[in-house]
Amino acid sequence: MFLHMNRPLADTVKPRAVVMSEPKAPTAAPGDTYKGWLFKWTNYIKGYQRRWFVLSNGLLSYYRTQAEMGHTCRGTINLATANIAVEDSCNFVISNGGAQTYHLKASSEVERQRWITALELAKAKAVRMQAESDDSGDECPTTPPAAGQGSRNSEVQSTLRTLGSKVEDLSTCNDLIAKHGSALQRSLSELEGIKLGGETSDKIRQVTERATLFRITSNAMINACRDFLALAQAHSKRWQKALQAEREQRVRLEETLEQLAKQHNHLERAFRGATVLAAPPSNPATDSKGMCTRSGKGDASDDEENEFFDACEEVQEFITVPADPKYHRSLCAPLALYLCLSSRFVPLSCMPSFLPVRKRRTRIPDKPNYSLNLWSIMKNCIGKELSKIPMPVNFNEPISMLQRLSEDLEYSELLDRAAKCQSSLEQLCYVAAFTISSYSTTVHRTGKPFNPLLGETFELDRLQESGYRSLCEQVSHHPPAAAHHAISVRGWTLRQEITVASKFRGKYLSIMPLGSIHCIFEKSNNHYSWKKVTTTVHNIIVGKLWIDQSGEIDVINHRTGDRCHLKFAPYSYFSRDVARKVTGVVTDKDGKAHYVLSGTWDEKMEFSRVMQSSRGGEDGAEGRQKTVYQTLKARELWRKNPLPEGAETMYYFSSLALTLNEPEDGVAPTDSRRRPDQRLMEQGLWDEANAEKQRLEEKQRSVRREREPTCMPHDNYKALWFERQEDHGMGEPMHIYKGGYWEAKEQNNWDACPDIF
Repeated sequence: MFLHMNRPLADTVKPRAVVMSEPKAPTAAPGDTYKGWLFKWTNYIKGYQRRWFVLSNGLLSYYRTQAEMGHTCRGTINLATANIAVEDSCNFVISNGGAQTYHLKASSEVERQRWITALELAKAKAVRMQAESDDSGDECPTTPPAAGQGSRNSEVQSTLRTLGSKVEDLSTCNDLIAKHGSALQRSLSELEGIKLGGETSDKIRQVTERATLFRITSNAMINACRDFLALAQAHSKRWQKALQAEREQRVRLEETLEQLAKQHNHLERAFRGATVLAAPPSNPATDSKGMCTRSGKGDASDDEENEFFDACEEVQEFITVPADPKYHRSLCAPLALYLCLSSRFVPLSCMPSFLPVRKRRTRIPDKPNYSLNLWSIMKNCIGKELSKIPMPVNFNEPISMLQRLSEDLEYSELLDRAAKCQSSLEQLCYVAAFTISSYSTTVHRTGKPFNPLLGETFELDRLQESGYRSLCEQVSHHPPAAAHHAISVRGWTLRQEITVASKFRGKYLSIMPLGSIHCIFEKSNNHYSWKKVTTTVHNIIVGKLWIDQSGEIDVINHRTGDRCHLKFAPYSYFSRDVARKVTGVVTDKDGKAHYVLSGTWDEKMEFSRVMQSSRGGEDGAEGRQKTVYQTLKARELWRKNPLPEGAETMYYFSSLALTLNEPEDGVAPTDSRRRPDQRLMEQGLWDEANAEKQRLEEKQRSVRREREPTCMPHDNYKALWFERQEDHGMGEPMHIYKGGYWEAKEQNNWDACPDIF
């Protein structure tokens, strides 16, 4: 009966006011849209009014006319959190919990059911995208995978996500088929109980419409099944190859670990042999046990180092570090940390992988409570350059500007996470968060760092703890400029040259960092650059000192043209916004927004994926049109680490800052840790520190006077570890690390270092 009636009538039923034809099987592409006219309830006077509705990316928007789509959106509702309810044959309601409710009416029941089907599919897809966004945001493996392995894992994960999306589509279609099938059966049951009469034609029309809708949904189900099957068949061979490659890699890793275990055993035997040979042997040229001996040219008076090598029972083994970075990551973590930055053959006996991680200090002496007549010192300094004013150590904190610059690496894990991102736009979010995190340590830090002496350096070796090491050098004195270079085994390099310009204005002090910061990622070859904002110290004369950051930063990806525009809002007593607020928008080269960042520079930052943007009202006094972004749920990018206990008595230093001036063996004689005035101040001997500070400054001036007569006017001071050159791809001159420092440290050869302390 059903087939007999449905076949001639199905072709006569046509949807009204719907631009899109009958929906195809849902796909994973986020750009699928559904458009058409619906009647929306406005008020009791006007009733239902005809509006143009657009369903795209999980958002339902409406306009008065199609022409308004380019400039004015009347309203948008996110289906991920919305409820869809059917009232009668043509009416349905969409609500997100009270804030927005749309009462809609279609021209016919078939048209309404088309919209219901499209809305249900879009809702399921939006909920799935939001869940994936929440799940994938904070997943960061502790050890970066090998290059080939990472690409295979990425391919497999992408395929699994696509298959999962298809399964979700099948599940949604299955629910819709069950729903519409029940409605069809009810109509058929009612039709069977009706006698032939006036109602017969209406019921037949209703059954025909439901049958048409059932056919549409069934076609979508069949198409989704076909896509799922085709995709599974296409990728089955790739999965088999990927599984085989993983097995082979595991075998290679087991062989490498076995080799390491053997070499470790050889080391222990060599060490025991060295202790046995501490006394001079009776006949060093021969040995009854067959140990390795010297060539015969030496005698018993050879040094202890040769005796150590005499104790080797076998030829000393070396580990070869290939150029392919995937081998770096397949070894154990301490081995990879030590070898990643070296291109030579390194003997196993020289490796620090068996040494425990150094325990850093967690306290420094408390800050003395010295009184100081601030106005007597500052009244003659208004309008002068701060770097040229002889300031007592009472204004300082016991670290140098070079150490303060290295403190930017406190949240280096943000760059580690950025190096693992597959998307350059998401990577840009983490780089932007890193730029903001460098200001979090300044919120309570009102002390001034020591001005570095010309040629002063500072190294920060955190290979074992965090996988990076950093070097700073003062490359210019007037104007003061410091060059910084940091490299990580996680695949990123950071370099910057910062010149600080500062002016004292009476009530406040402005500090303007000049110069660019560059971050390059090895895997993607993405090159980012940005500049710092202005720091203002308020209440210099009267009141409690407090610090604010204000200005705008553009973080630019020079390879792709992506950009993140950050805005640091200055503090205002009359503003209703939270203090220290930072907002940002990540856009591609075409200016399309993809992520929105929000938070504060002293606490945390979050980011949200943009689903749709539209123009809103005017922006107050400026008269500019605001942009409204429809976004997914926000995810946390960065959160400030809590300060150590008792930080208020230790200059509000962070856990990293407490370790920066810790004495360390093997550093260069020009390292900031060796500054006597800075060390005396940290110990609380401020009077002795002031006297030592004057001695160092006078010594620096005398060296400069001796150097100037021998230099041509164009011949400037040349740094030891950095050289001024044009940055490739950027076109601007800056001091770039030329190498040699870590090699000099390994050989303990500091002959090239000047005597500045």
